[in-house]
Amino acid sequence: MTMKKTFGVVLASTMVLLTAACGSSTTTSKQTTAPATAAAAATTASAAQSGKKVTLGFAQVGAESGWRTANTKSIQDSAKEAGFDLKFSDAQQKQENQIKAIRTYIQQKVDVIAFSPVVESGWDTVLKEAKDAGIPVILTDRAVDSKDTSLYKTFIGSDFVEEGRSAGKWLVDKYKDTKDTVNIVELQGTTGSAPANDRKAGFDEIIKSNPNLKVIASQTGDFTRAKGKEVMQAFLKANKNINVLYAHNDDMALGAIQAIEEAGLKPGKDIVIISVDGVKDGFQAASEGKINFIVECNPLLGGQLMQAVRDVLANKEIPKRIVTKEGVFTSEDAKRELPNRQY
Repeated sequence: MTMKKTFGVVLASTMVLLTAACGSSTTTSKQTTAPATAAAAATTASAAQSGKKVTLGFAQVGAESGWRTANTKSIQDSAKEAGFDLKFSDAQQKQENQIKAIRTYIQQKVDVIAFSPVVESGWDTVLKEAKDAGIPVILTDRAVDSKDTSLYKTFIGSDFVEEGRSAGKWLVDKYKDTKDTVNIVELQGTTGSAPANDRKAGFDEIIKSNPNLKVIASQTGDFTRAKGKEVMQAFLKANKNINVLYAHNDDMALGAIQAIEEAGLKPGKDIVIISVDGVKDGFQAASEGKINFIVECNPLLGGQLMQAVRDVLANKEIPKRIVTKEGVFTSEDAKRELPNRQY
């Protein structure tokens, strides 16, 4: 897959995001939407019928990257356009802050709670509190690994495992004729997060088909540019022969590019770079040949979230899994797409 795909939304009918091969949360199994509790049904029906302004509590991960900033703006703008009262919190990448925010929303008796989980595990208790209070929960961007899928109405977001597979497929194809060892270093996202777990799992699944492709170092860069640069500097000091960098997001790749250039090497030539997200800065670097391949992860989820809120409050049955459709871009693709980037 080397051509840009048109954005769209695929509703994966009655599919639920649970556990992937490496204990993450992106494989799907057949599941019907869990019925609302009596309290939740009464609450949502009342909100839908009363005509009162809908109150949405949203607990964001933080502001760790350009992608996240675009995601936040999409949610805020879409809530305003929908006429919702948005209560927004920034967790600064700390799970305890998100849990505190969700409990505050429960106390405030908001109509719907939505959040992008910092990590996958450890949510059952607070989600049960929301369910007992009759407040439906929607997951966006990232999933949870709870076995009790009745704790949330739907998960809206990308297929992170498939993103990793896309990165791996491009790399396998690029080096399909090589007889030499290809040394790969990996900048992982936040430890324990769904995108970090799944982008790694999908990538590893594909590259194992070519024994010449070897990941020689893998470390978290916390999805930030500064940490990406710091870890890449360490990789370069420890390994004299790095052929490929796989970064779980553009910001870490951009930080790594700084480290590569400061080491006197040419990003995109001396070290092939693959990244995930497709933010404008990433496309700029790709258009300059510094990033060779970008797997897109669309942050503009606000419109889908607001529609899901409307449907939940109207007691409509909605898919348990809503997948955003995204594309992949070579450096040449990035040159053409750069003027169209909104984020």
